[in-house]
Parts: sequence; C-alpha cells; structure tokens
Amino acid sequence: MEPGQDTGASGTTRLTFGEKFRLQTWLLGVIAFGIVLYMLIAAKFVLISLFIAIILFSLTSDAINSIARLRIGPIGISNGVASVVAVLLIASALLSLAGLVLAQVNMVVTTTLTYTDQAQRAIAQAFSWMGEDVEQAVLASMRTIEFSGYIRTAAGQAGNILSGAVLVILFVGFLFAERLWFSTKLVNLIGDADQAERVGGIIGSIIRSVNYYLLVKTFVSAITGALVFGVMTLFGLELAAAMGILTFVLNFIPNLGSIFATVIVGLVAYVQVADLGTALMIFALAGAIQFSVGNVIDPMLMGRALRLSSFGIIISLAFWGLVWGVVGMFLAVPIMVGVMIVCSHIPPLRPVAVLLSREGLPDTRIPPTPARSADTLVRAEPRHSRKPAA
Repeated sequence: MEPGQDTGASGTTRLTFGEKFRLQTWLLGVIAFGIVLYMLIAAKFVLISLFIAIILFSLTSDAINSIARLRIGPIGISNGVASVVAVLLIASALLSLAGLVLAQVNMVVTTTLTYTDQAQRAIAQAFSWMGEDVEQAVLASMRTIEFSGYIRTAAGQAGNILSGAVLVILFVGFLFAERLWFSTKLVNLIGDADQAERVGGIIGSIIRSVNYYLLVKTFVSAITGALVFGVMTLFGLELAAAMGILTFVLNFIPNLGSIFATVIVGLVAYVQVADLGTALMIFALAGAIQFSVGNVIDPMLMGRALRLSSFGIIISLAFWGLVWGVVGMFLAVPIMVGVMIVCSHIPPLRPVAVLLSREGLPDTRIPPTPARSADTLVRAEPRHSRKPAA
C-alpha cells in the first residue's frame, strides 16, 4: 500500500482527502477550460474584433503620446485632439482596406468563374503522363464539383469584413476615450501602487513586443507581396494585384503562410498559362522570394526579440486556427507572446513560459515604465526603502 492511502475493511483502497481535493481541482479545471473554449467559439466575431482593436490601439497609443507633447509655438496639441485624429485615421485606413479587399475578392470571383473550365482542363492535363484514360477520368471528376457554389460562398463570407471593420472602429474609439484613466484604474483595482507599476510594466512589455513583431512582419510582408506582384506582372498574368495582396496577408501566418501563398501563386499561374514549365518557373521564383526574404531579411530585423519556440508556434497556430479559423492563425503569435510574458512573471506558471520560449530562457525583465503625471498615478515608495516606524 502506498503512503497516504487508506484501506477499508473490504481491502479496497480509498482516496485520502488530499487526493480527492487534487482530483476535484483537476476536474474543475477541465470544466472551466471547456466553458472558456465554448465562449471563445460562440463569441468569436466580437472577441476577434476586440483583439484587433486592442492591437491597433497599442500600435498608435505611443505615437499619440508623442504628438500630444508637441507644441507649435505657444499652442499645444491636447490628448483629446490627438486621440480624435488617431481614431479618424484608423477608421479611414480600415474602411479603405476593407473596400480594397472586397474589390479584389469580386475581381477574383469574376476571373475564377471565367477560368473554371480552363482550370479543370489544366488540372486534368497534369495527369496526362499517366495515360489518356486517367486524364479523362480526372476531368470528369473535376466537372462534378460545383466550383461556382464554393466560390460564391467564400465571397459571401468576405462581406463580414466590412461589419468587422466598423466594430473594430467602435472599440478603438472607446479605448481612446478611456486611455487617460487606465493608470488610475489599475492602481485602484490592485490597491498597491508598487504592484500596479509592476503590472503596468508587464503590460507595456507585451505591447512593445507585439508592436515590434507586427511592424517587422508588415514591412517584410509588403516587400514579399511587391516582389510577387512584380513576377506576376512580368509574365503578363491576370490577378497580379490579388496575388500580391494575398501574399502580403498570408505572410502574417508564420511558417505556413508563405507555403500556402507560394502554392496558390503557382496554381493560379498554371491555370492561366496552361504550360507546366512556365508555371513551375513562376512557382520557383515565388518560392525563392519567400525563402530569401523569410530567411535573410526577416531574421535580420526580428533578431532575438520574441525568442519563441517553433514547435510552440505550430501548436498555437493549430489551436487558434481551430477556435477562430484563419483569423485565429493571424493572431496566434501575438497571443502567444502575451501568454509567454505573463507566465514568465508568475512563478507557478513559469514552466509554461519556458516551454514557449526558444531557448527555455524567457525574459523576466520588466522595462521601466514611462513617467506618469501625478493626477493619473500615485507612486508609493519601494518596500525596501521604507523605514520601520519608531
């Protein structure tokens, strides 16, 4: 009999109170995880919009603080005016981006419907080396698939982009309206100025890491998309702009996005030129662009800023892809960065941060927080400097 276990008169082993408590805790944890997972899936549209709004708010908040400190002679720019200008710029950018995406989707749908028959023949022709019977069988199978229905369904889903953009704009507006009181609310919520400053430093570290990652990814993805657009234009292919935008967007999905983008560019090229050699050349050029940019420029700019585990990134992509779909894969890395930083500062959760970091050495340093005004944050003396009462 193992220590801590009790044996009844019948000879059966009974669990002690401590074992029952641990089992109950694990069961409650599993139930809580199931409830949270259900809520994430049920409210994914609102939660995705809120998460994107927080990212946009964090990207522009530091810029707004810098603008608010500027003075034009005796005239200064208030935080309110700077926040209103920021919300208007974000709203204009989101609505313009949504309109651009919808226009490209409509063009892709129209062009794809035009090339449906040619695409079926091109795919069947790729099996011609196996014999004419196989080629005809593949062509007959392709013609039984209702491509037009799937394409129109996908185009209908793209209509949610506009409503999502409007919801993000509303969230960003309210976040800017509340941002002046974040520090005060944090102190009042925690009840300790020192602890509130520590929590604020952790939040600032998450914001800076995510912002740096997004800025680098935007720059690298823009270069990759522009080069793919140039290759498609050089060969005189249609949908060059759409493929450039698609490459730009998919490159935000780490590891897998560049592969998907290269394969799609190769398939589109093969359908249009109907020549396997030319399509393979375009596929090779797109792959070379992805490899060069992803293995030279991206690591050079990103450096050791995030230090995330590659296996952890794949797990995060799989989980958030199942929960929130394709959008979840875009948000997987920012969420993973936040989880790793938070877990690295909580001793019981530090093993999670070790598993998520690349070398098993998560950064536990808290960068100094910027100076805050006296009316927004009352800073107490550090505990180690306080003198005991006489």
